[in-house]
Amino acid sequence: MLTIDGIDKIYPNGTHALGGVSLAVEQGEILAIVGGSGCGKSTLLRLAAGLDTPTRGTIAVDGTIIDRPHPAVGIVFQEPRLLPWLSVADNIGFGLADVPKAERRDRVERVLARIGLADYGTRWPRELSGGQAQRVAIARALVTQPKVLLLDEPFSALDAFTRASLQDALLALWDAQKPTLVIVTHDVDEAIVLGDRVVVMEPHPGRIFSTIGVDLPRPRDRLSDAFVAAQRRVLRALDGSLGAPESDRKRAEADAGAAMWW
Repeated sequence: MLTIDGIDKIYPNGTHALGGVSLAVEQGEILAIVGGSGCGKSTLLRLAAGLDTPTRGTIAVDGTIIDRPHPAVGIVFQEPRLLPWLSVADNIGFGLADVPKAERRDRVERVLARIGLADYGTRWPRELSGGQAQRVAIARALVTQPKVLLLDEPFSALDAFTRASLQDALLALWDAQKPTLVIVTHDVDEAIVLGDRVVVMEPHPGRIFSTIGVDLPRPRDRLSDAFVAAQRRVLRALDGSLGAPESDRKRAEADAGAAMWW
């Protein structure tokens, strides 16, 4: 379990990025986080990854305090950040240096097959499309079998078709291992396609405004009445998090087919 307990983050310049954030994310759960600019979404992921330290509060995985990078926690950023001098297979296996060679090769081959790139192991990062490179980045994070995987807007630079394909690939990888996933996104549809719960944050400082359960079977039908109803709940909460008037909330519900929310 990922436990976030009373997290505050105040930067040296006085910016109060997070104020009293508490969350408990169960093993195998997928949590999506949405919210406007300045609500501390990416800051929260950096703290959970051990890349920064909170001003107050604690973050733990199964009782182990996370205050620095830890093998139990993986992270995927918006950019793939592949090492250009390593092949695709070696990029994926980079974190498996302590694993016996035969096991390392087997794990890399299996994860390449799951992301639909079984024949790409010997290729170089420069030979990949943006979507393929991000598949490799996700595979690299998951091949080490972390208990928690954090994803910071991993698909935001991709076209809609590629995004949908990568969402499916991510779910296939998740289903094989069932790690805890926490994904930050600006895409309401993406939050509902992936998340068991959607956390809506409010800014200045970042706090949890609302938590919305998404009790829909997978794969999720984006055109179903239940999916559209979940869209409306999330959009209503997003507008409420910024103090939007009731007229704007009703308009958001009417425009619930729009995927992106800023």
